[in-house]
Amino acid sequence: MKFPRLFSLGLTSLLALGTAHAEQPTVHLYNWSDFLAPETAKEFKAATGTTLVQDVFDDAEVMESKLMAGRSGYDVVIIPDDLIPNFAKAGVLQELDRSQLGNWPRLAPEVLAKLQVNDPGNRYAVPYMWGTTGIGYNVDKVTQLLGQDAPVNSWDLIFKQENISKLSQCGVAMLDAPVEIIPIALHYLGLPPNSKNPADYEKAEALLRSIRPYIRYFDSSKFTSDLANGDICAVVGWGGSIYSAQQTAERAHNGIRINYNIPREGAPVWMENMVLLKDAPHPQQGYAFMDYILRPEITARNSNHVGYPNGNKDATALIDAQLRENPALYPSQEVMGTLYPLETLPLRLERVRTRIWTKVTTGT
Repeated sequence: MKFPRLFSLGLTSLLALGTAHAEQPTVHLYNWSDFLAPETAKEFKAATGTTLVQDVFDDAEVMESKLMAGRSGYDVVIIPDDLIPNFAKAGVLQELDRSQLGNWPRLAPEVLAKLQVNDPGNRYAVPYMWGTTGIGYNVDKVTQLLGQDAPVNSWDLIFKQENISKLSQCGVAMLDAPVEIIPIALHYLGLPPNSKNPADYEKAEALLRSIRPYIRYFDSSKFTSDLANGDICAVVGWGGSIYSAQQTAERAHNGIRINYNIPREGAPVWMENMVLLKDAPHPQQGYAFMDYILRPEITARNSNHVGYPNGNKDATALIDAQLRENPALYPSQEVMGTLYPLETLPLRLERVRTRIWTKVTTGT
């Protein structure tokens, strides 16, 4: 996921404040841009006396390389679930002491169960937000081009040339995210989304290359505004970002109607999680911050801000009704059963996936 930058205070800036400030309780958070309600830092300090210092990133690879290098200076980091196995194996993460997380019982069992694919026993990660990757579309433009029976609840909308070729007239975008798009293609073909068979990836590549001429761009940040402004009419993107586009269009009163669907064939489910680093300079403050975020009213406020569901069952009633009652963002148990987590692949297959994605995105 990628978000516009809203709030950050770097470690270098902190050091410049002087030794007087260094003595006060502090916790250092490394987080996606705009993935925390802006009032959280002030309210956390008022509640605990601890200063929250936040750095932000827009690219998971940048975050991963910084953490793998060690001595980052961060205490708590927000990471995708598919990166947990590599970080745990490398000794980057501290195993959780749940006795310091009094709000742990507030977490939804079904969310914890999904997370165990990448974090067996829920040893390292505290679920923060979660979401799906599906189809966002401009209702009127898609209907105009494909008719009332347009398969907007199916991956056929994207993967059948007779559909995407028509939609290309008004613009189709796709995430620049091989770890999500290639599993979607595999699953659409009836293959395991986290396949360990190299031959399966050749089939996924063929499918993606067949629709490549009709995709305007691959990008994980600008599709939100383009969808809200009517510059594109369909996107394979994150549910929360498409919800944000919908809200933007409604506030602008520009007449653009946007929907988001989880295709009936199933879709990836991913989680963004709080983890405590093994070399965290302030582990006690790190626990205090994570437990504070798990307070239902705090979790709900952050969900309302970022537009994503969360893993806190006690926060659900406090979520804005427009978000909470949206079945594409808070899906039914039946739909939840069609969702599949993304997994870290062996290095040889990660390389295969990277090569395929380069060919697809460049059109070579």
